[in-house]
This record gives sequence, structure tokens and C-alpha cells, in this order.
Amino acid sequence: MRGHIRRRSKGSWELKFDLGRDPKTGKRKTRFRSFKGTKRQAEVALARLLSQANDGLYLDSTKETVAQFFERWDRDWASTNVGPKSLERYRQIVRLNIVPHVGAIPIQKLRAVHLSELYAMLLRHGRSRKTADVRELIPKGLAARTVGHVHRVLHRALGHAVKWGLLQQNAAANVDAPRVEATEIEILREGDVQGLLEKLRGRSLYIIAVVGLASGMRRGEMLALRWRDVDFAAGRMHVERSLEQTKAGGLRFKAPKTKRGRRMISIAPSAMTELRAHHRSQQERWLALGLGKVRDDALVFATWNGEPRTPNALSKDWSETMAAFGMKITLHALRHTHASQLIAAGMDVVTISRRLGHASPTITLAVYGHLFSNTDDRAADIIEAAFSGSKKE
Repeated sequence: MRGHIRRRSKGSWELKFDLGRDPKTGKRKTRFRSFKGTKRQAEVALARLLSQANDGLYLDSTKETVAQFFERWDRDWASTNVGPKSLERYRQIVRLNIVPHVGAIPIQKLRAVHLSELYAMLLRHGRSRKTADVRELIPKGLAARTVGHVHRVLHRALGHAVKWGLLQQNAAANVDAPRVEATEIEILREGDVQGLLEKLRGRSLYIIAVVGLASGMRRGEMLALRWRDVDFAAGRMHVERSLEQTKAGGLRFKAPKTKRGRRMISIAPSAMTELRAHHRSQQERWLALGLGKVRDDALVFATWNGEPRTPNALSKDWSETMAAFGMKITLHALRHTHASQLIAAGMDVVTISRRLGHASPTITLAVYGHLFSNTDDRAADIIEAAFSGSKKE
């Protein structure tokens, strides 16, 4: 690769260098850079550019800002590679937490220090908002977990900028996400479970609570369950899809995110008995309404006329019902309670992970790892038994 220096004026130089031929057009690619300094410094700068070009590290300069890049990233990657719910969340994070603060910075000038300052500001003050023509900071800072989401979006998007040849390195890779303090997950005690079910008996939420506690299924997975997914003879349920709700796209049934999400779950006989009763009740209601027999592809937890029950409506109904009971129990607590019961019974983490539909046991340990601590005493007992046996011999 060739290059040379041309003097423009005192202390000002033009650096001209060749990048070889364009593989598509066959034409030579020549680049020009302005430089201010001594001739010796200009020669060093040219040598650096030629070295980068030779190693494939040279990047054409661009004035594209962070905001403009995210528009392109949304259009060219995110909108076609992630689901509607994730895309909605990505866009919200970019719009509220990234663009208002670092959007005007040229993408090639974005540094780790800018992101460190961004995270600290979000933790202290929260995101910014516009009121008329004045931008003010919301006084309450964002949670560390939320700022962590901002970090992950930046890391992913800037990673694509590196792959696309816009950046040499990912600035977010040199910044640590805010530390999230471990919080106790919500688990119902055995007495609380019975009390909850008794209060819900006779309501449409009763069977949802039963299945949630018996299976550990997610909200969207339960709402997407069809009768053909329930094998009464074998006492099992097949999880094959989930119901998702977004502002832009409304409702849609989607496949699980990972191969582990599609799974088969064994269900306790008592829960299956409750499901049979629910099926009979749904059958009677459909016949009374003139809808005919319940089809195999009908939703298990549908509205009165067989339509999908939306995730948001279910959560709202659950929250209002719990408030009426004077109980502080979230819908997701059913899943946590199911997992904790399996752990307390001594089930291994791999089996629990697969039952919950986690992508890997690592995720299960990250959420429920502290609950496995009670197995340490069992480990000591096992070793003691081994020692005792060897002494007898």
C-alpha cells in the first residue's frame, strides 16, 4: 500500500494513501486525511494509517451520530431479528435513555467514559423527558437493573457497529454494567398456597393458579395452552408456544425463544383432576352459548367466548383480586413457588431448569441458587456415610 504527504500551508498537511482495489468495482480506493503538525508527525500519522489499512483495521471516517446509527441499527437489524416485544423494549430504551444523552456524539468518537457518565447519570437522576421546549431530569434515578438493560442494548448495537466496519472496538465492552443487588424472590409457604387457592375457588383465576403452581409455566405459556396440548391419559402438558402482547402489534402466538422453551411437563394428578373439571365447565358454557363443543385447538384459559385472554388483562385481574383479598402475591410468584418446592425436595438443577424452560441451568442457578444452600448438609451426610463404611471394612 502506498501513500505520500503534500504540504498545504505552514503546519498543515494532506495525507494521501491507497487502500488497494475495490473488489466489486475494480477501481483503486484512495483516501485523503488532513493533518496539522510537523512534517515528522505527519509521516508518523501516515505510517499509522497505512499500518491500519494493511491489517484490515482502517475505518473510513463518518459523521454519523449515535442517534443516526441507532436508526440504522433498528432498520437494518433489530426490526428483522428480534421479536415484537423485545423490539418494543429496545426502542423504548434507545428513545428514553440513550439518544437524549449521547445521541449527538459521532459514533466513532463514542468512548467508554461517555457510557460510564451515562450510567452514573441514569442511576442518579433517571431518564430525561421533554416538557414543552425544556428538557428536565426526572429526579428519581433508575434502578440498577434498568440501567443494566441500557448497557446490554448498547453492547449489542455497538457490537454490530464493529462487525459492520464502523468502529474498531465496542466501547460498551470496556464498561461494567451497574451492580444489581440480589433480591429475595417471592415464594409462597405451604399454608399460603392453600389459603390462596381457597380464596380463589369459584373464580376464573383459580384454575390458572392451580396450573401455575403445578407446572411453573410462564404467564404467556399458560395463556397459549390448547386442549390438545393437555394429555390427560399421560398426565402431561406440552408447552409449544407463548402468547405475547405489544402496543404496536397487539396479540400474537410465538414459538419459545430457545429450544428448551418447547418442553413436556408432568402434572400432579390432583391438578389434572381440576383441569378435567375446568374442561367440563367450559364445555357446558360453550353449549349454552351455542358455540358447539370445545375443540382440541381451543384455548384452555380463554375468555367466556373462547377468545384469547390477554397477558395484560390477566395481570390486572390478578393484581386487583389480590388487593381485594389484602394479599401481596404476584402472578409470577406461582412459578417461583413451583421451583422452590422442587429444590426443597432435592431435585437436581438440570431437571428443574428443563422443567422451567430455561435456556441453561446457569440461568436457574442465577435465579434460585441461594435456595440450593440447604443441600450442603446432605453433602456432608453423604461423605460421613462413605467414611463410616470404609472404617467398618
